[in-house]
Amino acid sequence: MSNRDDEYYERSSNRRSSQRGSRDDRYREERYTRDDRYRDDRYQDDDYNDYDEEYDYEDRPARRRNPQTSSRTSSSRNTSSRSSSSRGGASRNGSSRGSSTRSSASRGKTTRGKKKNNKNKVIVLLTAEVALALVLIYVAYTVFFKVDVTKVGKVNMDEQVITESINEGVADNEQMAGYTNLALFGVDSREGELTKKTRSDTIIICSINNENGDIKLCSVYRDTYLNLSNDEYTKCNAAYAEGGPEQAISMLNMNLDMDIEDFITIGFRGLTDVVDALGGVTIDVTDAEISHLNNYQSTMATEMNRSYTPVTSSGVQTLDGLQATAYCRIRYTAGDDFRRAERQRTVLMACLDKAKTMSYSQLEEVANKAFGETYTSLDLSEILALLKNVANYNVVGNDGFPEESLRATGTIGKKGSCVIPVDLQSNVTWLHQFLFDDNEYTVSSDVQKYSDKIKSDTSSYLNQ
Repeated sequence: MSNRDDEYYERSSNRRSSQRGSRDDRYREERYTRDDRYRDDRYQDDDYNDYDEEYDYEDRPARRRNPQTSSRTSSSRNTSSRSSSSRGGASRNGSSRGSSTRSSASRGKTTRGKKKNNKNKVIVLLTAEVALALVLIYVAYTVFFKVDVTKVGKVNMDEQVITESINEGVADNEQMAGYTNLALFGVDSREGELTKKTRSDTIIICSINNENGDIKLCSVYRDTYLNLSNDEYTKCNAAYAEGGPEQAISMLNMNLDMDIEDFITIGFRGLTDVVDALGGVTIDVTDAEISHLNNYQSTMATEMNRSYTPVTSSGVQTLDGLQATAYCRIRYTAGDDFRRAERQRTVLMACLDKAKTMSYSQLEEVANKAFGETYTSLDLSEILALLKNVANYNVVGNDGFPEESLRATGTIGKKGSCVIPVDLQSNVTWLHQFLFDDNEYTVSSDVQKYSDKIKSDTSSYLNQ
């Protein structure tokens, strides 16, 4: 994975800082212009390479440049110029006084020589300082505008897109007001690409109760048949592949009546390094998982050009980064892809348990290392603020969407093998009860519309 430069911004007065200035506007415009340059031409909707072939479900019902920066740069130049001029002026005055006391022609010539030398020094200093300023401007331009923004830790999203994806009445829902909701994406990225044209194999909603620190995790199964936020209905992980985190968050907000604004995306390499930075995680490995875990390790080790340590026995043990990442990818045992999503939550909870045993300075070191290997709407200071409360966090529930008794699996024409929310409305009602303890939630009219469309699209396939 290539090195990444961090880009920071301030949140607006609503939900994030409005003091972004022209650099953020310019950044946003250029970011979308550049997206196509980092296209992964190998991406195809259902092309799963190496050991990770696509699983076919059985047909069975299942239970800018900143004005302030420019001003400071200009001020710096003026200050440098004044400083150099004043130094040059002092020299000239000194030479003038010296010449008045000297009578010989040779001394006068020497004085004129000194004046000339001092003037040349001033010119050299000015030239050097202007050159330095230009270099700094170029570096700033490279860091903020020309760097591969798909590889930085921090990204600014189009807030209007996110706001428009929140269904009417959801943002004002009092039951949800006391929670912070994050979208966690794990992407199937061999080359370190964390934005468009890469599949989001992991989609987890992390809901934090702001009052007591209780956390609930809910996987959204990647093959769930949903509206991609553009009235295209297919597997929901295609939203990230088509439009990056903005479209993926919009998809979650629209289909699930959620109010999600922030996200964290991590790839294979990033998860591997995070677990290693934590010193490994404790996982109970079964006999059925060992061969698959080692197969995935072997594939990733080749891709990452590193060695790996095979897991040789079952039972509770500490897995290193590569082992834990491979464990997250297993889906060829009983439970199929549903069990894989559960493994992903298991590793996430194990990371939290390990983090709770570490000091803040250790966590800060982990966060600094991991930040360059994530793609996120949070800046480093916000992540560190969350980590300060890590001791108070407890995962009190985890599950998957659609809920087991409200889902089915089947092949939906050319869309392929999908997980189907047989009744999206009922699933969303269940989700709000699970995440927010809201036993009286009524879905929005938008969700009702999407629910009807999904039934219309899938019912004939399920009844065959």
